[in-house]
Amino acid sequence: MGTVVHLSDLHFGRVDPRLVNALIEAIESVSPDLVAVSGDLTQRARRSQFRQARSFLDRLTGPRLVVPGNHDVPLFNLPIRLLDPYGGYRRHIHNDLEPAFENELMIAVGLNSARAFPFHGGGRLSLSQVARAAARLQSAGAHKIKIVVTHHPFDVPHTHGHEHLIGRADMAMQQLAAAGADVFLAGHLHVSHVGHSAERYQIAGHSALVVQAGTMSTRTRGEPSTMNVLRLAPGQIEIARHAWDHGSQSFLVAWSGTFRRTDTGWGG
Repeated sequence: MGTVVHLSDLHFGRVDPRLVNALIEAIESVSPDLVAVSGDLTQRARRSQFRQARSFLDRLTGPRLVVPGNHDVPLFNLPIRLLDPYGGYRRHIHNDLEPAFENELMIAVGLNSARAFPFHGGGRLSLSQVARAAARLQSAGAHKIKIVVTHHPFDVPHTHGHEHLIGRADMAMQQLAAAGADVFLAGHLHVSHVGHSAERYQIAGHSALVVQAGTMSTRTRGEPSTMNVLRLAPGQIEIARHAWDHGSQSFLVAWSGTFRRTDTGWGG
């Protein structure tokens, strides 16, 4: 069995300081094979905020896969936003905006959906990005669980409109589904959500899990800070949402579900 911890929207610069040590303890307690962070590590892409995010990541043991979010692009410094939008992220977090991780059970690929100027809800993917990610997934073979990590979501809860979807979602989903994508991890909305891609995308024989994490910042939107823990086994994925509990000052399991691979995708 493999374990993936999924975090999103850390927003250093607006982080509740009580959460940081508890979050690290919660992550380490499940001994993850991979920590996936789906963007918005900072609040305003300032140097001090990137340094805080870097310090947090350095306290985690084991592999990490991190992608930028729209808040990791400078908002007010227009020359930098235009000429070097990912410069701060590259210097402090990682030079690779399309990272990948692979072991004997899974392959995870990251895609950068953040843009210098907002499109379609603030993020989108290009044809070339999707083609590279699909090729990576395809090369792993059918036996591995295939995970895609973006900041902007491929699906949203019923409380949110389609304008929040990642730009070019239909094109991307078609190609990634053909490559066998099993799980889509994202954030951006600061709201937790687990659903099935088949509810929105009608692709014969394909139903992936779409999973969103909430935020670790003070910018909560009706729910406490959360992280997701995915337990992977051949043909089975268990997802547990760990939510911040003020009483115990720790992260406790607030919801869990088990999903199994079928002839038409992931059900459960």
